[in-house]
Parts: sequence; C-alpha cells; structure tokens
Amino acid sequence: MSVRCILQPDSAEGVFRMSTQHSEARTQISIGTLRRMKKEGEKFACLTAYDATFARVLDAAGVELILVGDSLGMVIQGHDSTIPVTVDDVIYHSRAVARGCRRALLMADMPFMSFASSQRAFDNAARLMGEGLAHMIKLEGGAAQVETVRLLADQGVPVCAHMGLRPQTVFRLGGYKVQGREKEAARAMLEDARKLEAAGAEVLRLGCVPSALGREITQTLAIPVIGIGAGPHCDGQILVLHDMLGITPGKPLRFTRNFLAGADGVGAAVADFVRAVKAEEFPAPEHCFN
Repeated sequence: MSVRCILQPDSAEGVFRMSTQHSEARTQISIGTLRRMKKEGEKFACLTAYDATFARVLDAAGVELILVGDSLGMVIQGHDSTIPVTVDDVIYHSRAVARGCRRALLMADMPFMSFASSQRAFDNAARLMGEGLAHMIKLEGGAAQVETVRLLADQGVPVCAHMGLRPQTVFRLGGYKVQGREKEAARAMLEDARKLEAAGAEVLRLGCVPSALGREITQTLAIPVIGIGAGPHCDGQILVLHDMLGITPGKPLRFTRNFLAGADGVGAAVADFVRAVKAEEFPAPEHCFN
C-alpha cells in the first residue's frame, strides 16, 4: 500500500507541514523555527546520529536538530581524532540518517580540509546537501572562514559556524582544551562570531568555553547559538550521542551526562535529555567551565 505525502508551506512559521494518509501532520523543524525559539526563550535539543535507526529514535523523542558529525571518525570508525573522516563518509551517514529523520533539522559536518578554499567548500557543501540530503552544513573556524561563509550563504547554502574548541585543529592546539579563558582570546572570539553572523551564518555552534563567554556570545548574536560545554545560556545544547548514552570508552568528559543510567531504554534516555535541556536542568554547574 502506498502512502501519499504532501508538503504544505506554512508562511507564518517558515516551515513545512508533512501529512500522510497514515500519520498526523508533523511540523518540520527549520532554521526559522530555531530563530523563533531563541526569540521566545525556548531551549532546543540537538544530538549526533549516524544511522537511520538512531535517527528515528531521536526524531520521535523531540530532538530539534540532528548532526551527522565528523565525530563519527572516533565513535563509529574507531580513529583517535576526526581528521581521517572524508566527505564521502559524511555523505554515506547523512543519507542513512535522512531516511530515519522526519521532523528534525539535519545538519552535516564538513570534514578536515574539505573547505580549505571557498570553491572547495562550495563544491563539497553542494554534495553534502545534494547527495547527503542535509538541510545545513557545519564548518569549523573563526574570522578566517568569513569569506567562505559569505560565498555559501550567497549561494543559498545554510551554514552553521563552529567556534571555540575545534577538534579538527586539536593537534595544533596541543590537545582538547577550554578556549577563550584569557580576556583577549574571549574578545577575539566574540568579534569573530559577529563577523560570521554578518557574513550570513545561520547558526553558531560553540564548544568548550567559559559559561560567561557563552552567555555573552549568545546574548550578542541574533542567530541561534548551540552549546557543548559552553554553559546553560546557549539557545540549544548538543552532545555526541554516544556520550549522552554513557557508552564512550574512557573517562566521561566534564560537559557530558549519562542519560541512559536509570532510564528505561535508549528512547527514554533521549527523551529525558530533551526534557532536561528544555527545563534548563542540563547543563548543570558541574558540566560547565569557568
């Protein structure tokens, strides 16, 4: 039996409403949705996923944004860093996630050196959206990526800029360290965030910075800010799925929490993560940096 799907534009929300013969209408999350949530002070929840099964679980639990992160290099492929991940890898996993994602906004990472020039970034972003079926791409970098962000935005590619701790530069940084603790570094990060927003970035992802800096950047920008180890004031919170489930080997990272502990299965753990983010119970002070 076939299922008829109809996408109906909703100009008031800037989203699409999907209806079928066998399911109730569901609101597709869009960038406009995230902007509205920021404006209204409603927190939103984000997680990584790398396959259709987990995508369905996250989608059903109310996660607003799913990221196919280059973190797959570590949690899926078993590498020590994200550096070996290729564009083809992300496309493969993004296509899989897209098959299980019906409501959430789907964002795909641009791997190491896939945006070394503006033209290369454009070509790879086109693949991630065309072949990978992503709604948005994410790339690491501060002011050095302003022209690339501008080119992508001008061509209609939604961009999430990634600032703070950037795993693709971990070897240059000398390890995974909190960023922006020094006054000058914090000032530079805030200024870079402004430049990226002006260039057309639709969302900012901010990782491992002091909570005070996370609050200042979030309050300064009009675009939504997604935090991971960036304090409770960010508009949205994201975790790597494996960290959130407490199944990553080794000592848990400070900014994570095991939501599977005590939960009645994976779906309940994801739902509890969504609830805790929206209730502003996560991240708690013990998950933050000063």
